[in-house]
Amino acid sequence: MLAGPVVGGAVTQGLDWPWIFWLNVPIGLVMIPLILIRIPAAERARVSLDPVGLTLAAGGALGIVWALIRANSLGWTSPEIVAALTAGILLGAAFVAWELRAPNPMVPLRLFRSRPIAAGNAATFSVFALLMAMVFFMAQFLETGLGYGPLGAGLRLLPGWATLTLIAPFAGTLIDRAGERLLVAGGLTVTAAAMTWIALIARVGLPYWQLVPPLLLAGCGVSLAIPATMSAVMTAVPPTAIGQASGTLNMLRQLGGVFGVAICAAVFAARGHYASPATFVAGFGPAMAACAVLALLGAAAGLVIPGRKPVPALPVSVQNHAPKIESRS
Repeated sequence: MLAGPVVGGAVTQGLDWPWIFWLNVPIGLVMIPLILIRIPAAERARVSLDPVGLTLAAGGALGIVWALIRANSLGWTSPEIVAALTAGILLGAAFVAWELRAPNPMVPLRLFRSRPIAAGNAATFSVFALLMAMVFFMAQFLETGLGYGPLGAGLRLLPGWATLTLIAPFAGTLIDRAGERLLVAGGLTVTAAAMTWIALIARVGLPYWQLVPPLLLAGCGVSLAIPATMSAVMTAVPPTAIGQASGTLNMLRQLGGVFGVAICAAVFAARGHYASPATFVAGFGPAMAACAVLALLGAAAGLVIPGRKPVPALPVSVQNHAPKIESRS
């Protein structure tokens, strides 16, 4: 997380932006043998493929993502966007209908009857929507609005990412003590405040040091929220459904990122454009305000996650030998 913006900026500035994709090649070549050597093989369980569900999910995601990516350049009412979005929504609805009756569903929708699973997935969608939109526009603000190069912009994004590295090692302890609900709702409320702060101070020639406090604040907020949303989902599913729950969570992360960039880009386009730093900043502020709204939506989803409460105390004579047990209210 720390190296990404800096390395990406250096490659973009020193070579060209398509070269960032070549970074995956040496990483993959190093990781494959390490995985084969260091990660033991798990027990395999016989499962049945759900080809109908897979086809419907892939088609629905393709239609929705295609429409979101191209809508701002073609217009939301263009025939291509209307057709792609309609097809994506219909295929998504067909996927849900099929999964409800499939003998071996790819995604057991009954899992979403659980409050922590449903709320955790909704919060994850919102977190990555605001996070990807924030990074997308913050890098451009540093370059277009403030005049830094790609490497300089990557270096100046570090305060926001550093918190992920610093807070992540303690996330498990924080979740055990405070519970997921407080960390998700509280963290995303803090992030919403930081996004509003940036929206209010954004201007051409803004001294960089004025961006550091809200970047740190935003980073702290999402650093608390991301592990907590994952914990809310993954600790609520039965062991046999962990793979399906993990895949669903990851899919919603990706769709959330696309959705966030598309929505905030539409907000940006309504007020600003790239003709000059001033016109860019005119749209950048509203885009950051839209990120704040996404953060608040995630905080609202976080409030739905059940809180944790300790089980009534055991007699003193057995406290030293009894395992710790938690339940959700």
